[in-house]
This record gives sequence, structure tokens and C-alpha cells, in this order.
Amino acid sequence: MALNLNKNLKLYYSIKEVAEMFDLNESTLRFWETEFPYLKPKTAGPSKVRQYAEKDIEQIKLIHNLVKVRGFKLAAAKKIINSNRDGANKKAEVLTRLMSVRDDLQALKKQLDGLQ
Repeated sequence: MALNLNKNLKLYYSIKEVAEMFDLNESTLRFWETEFPYLKPKTAGPSKVRQYAEKDIEQIKLIHNLVKVRGFKLAAAKKIINSNRDGANKKAEVLTRLMSVRDDLQALKKQLDGLQ
């Protein structure tokens, strides 16, 4: 079996790391855990330190896209996720990819503007 060098070697992320990934407050993530029952990070130790796995981060990415990027209220985001999770995931992926392409094009335009 070949070694997968592209695989992320980190299994769990702290709440601080996840909050920084999405430019959120840690309290926002804690609140989302109460509002979205399928978002349940692992808790470790007697102090109940949250440990977010990759599947949790994917859920946060979906919620973040609906609430922060697209501007849905929490109730509407819950309804969308509950009624059409696959469609919401695909839309979030497409939006992320389009934003990445936009950023690349803007950087390329800046380089071209610098040549003139």
C-alpha cells in the first residue's frame, strides 16, 4: 500500500484552530453545536476539551456558507440542511471553488496591470 503524502496528518483540531479557519469566535462554534445537533465534536479529558475531526469541519464549512456567506438565518439554514443536505453541500463546494477562481483571477489581473 502506497503512502498518501497529500493526506492531512492531523486528526483533530482545537476550537481555537477551527475558529481561526473560519474567522469566527469560539462562542459562535459553541452556539452552533447547540443549534445543529449533528455537529458534535469529540470531547476529551476531564475539562471536556473539544476536538474537531475533519467531518466536523465539513459540517462547519456548510453551516458557515449558509449563515455567514449566503446570509441565511439559523432556522433557514437548518431547514435547508435537513431537507437537502447533498444539494447544500454541492452548492457550498461550488461556491468555494468559484471564490478561489475569482481570487486567482484578481491576482492575475494585478500582475497584468503591473506590466502595463
